[in-house]
Amino acid sequence: MTDTTATTPPARRTLSPRLVSLVFVTVVVAVLPLVFPSSYYLRVASLVWTSGLAVVGLNLLMGLAGQVSLGHAAFLGIGAYAVAIGPTHLGVPPIPSALAGIALSALVAWIVGKPIFRLKGYYLAVATLGFGLLLALVLTSESAWTGGPDGMPVERVELFGWRVTGALTWYWITGVALIIGVALALNLEASPTGRALRALHDSEVAASVVGVDAARLKLTAFVVAAVYAATSGALLALMNGFVTPDTASFMHSVEFVTMVVIGGMGSVVGALVGAAILVALPQALTVLQEYETAVLGLLIMVFMIFLRQGIVPGLVGLFRGLRR
Repeated sequence: MTDTTATTPPARRTLSPRLVSLVFVTVVVAVLPLVFPSSYYLRVASLVWTSGLAVVGLNLLMGLAGQVSLGHAAFLGIGAYAVAIGPTHLGVPPIPSALAGIALSALVAWIVGKPIFRLKGYYLAVATLGFGLLLALVLTSESAWTGGPDGMPVERVELFGWRVTGALTWYWITGVALIIGVALALNLEASPTGRALRALHDSEVAASVVGVDAARLKLTAFVVAAVYAATSGALLALMNGFVTPDTASFMHSVEFVTMVVIGGMGSVVGALVGAAILVALPQALTVLQEYETAVLGLLIMVFMIFLRQGIVPGLVGLFRGLRR
């Protein structure tokens, strides 16, 4: 009898989409400084990375768990004000203050999320909106601690006598933080928890029938999203050296939701594309002066009309259709 196994062609191995996404983000972060002509572009890219980090977290809540939060910027504000209040009023260095702010955001998300996530649909969205508005009001009115509407300065970070400053330095800090955040998000998506969250997104009733603890998973996604936002807020405040209540405003939360929807819910790369569009595109449209907002709104409408699933999932689906 002849052995046919030796003549059987080997199975074609393909890279997992998770690894492709991580490599793509890493390559983009590594290559851009080589082509940017000035530090202005590094600054804009750093803003994209910090916003992208917050949006990646929100995408886990919206794209996986299927829960809408209109108060996501509130956790950004907690992280940002932690690095301002800690050194100024409590004498705590910026980095421990940032870690404390991230932990505080997780705790607040857990406390607030317990009752909020008993709600569904529009009621849940309005409840998260109320939380965001409440925190923004506190940051504006407690001027003795937060500086009020004018905001407050943030102490610069020093490591072993070296003051962390400069556009290129913060580009790499925010870029590496984004890569780590993307890697953790992709791993979560591929984990049993991620699969349970996707099942929850498709049908909460069906997921509950097969044993998924819907309340616990929704709360977990909310806490994880809060940690991402607080980390983003701390990095943003340390990079800017200043923080204002606008960081936690309702419009900032709406921007985050828009970034997720435009880029494509459920897509980590899509979340970054959405962040890049809403952060970088207005900078490019400044040449249009008073027509800047109108053109930006028109472009968003075009994206939503022709790429209803979002830019990245829509383009991926179009590419696959052309290959067939």
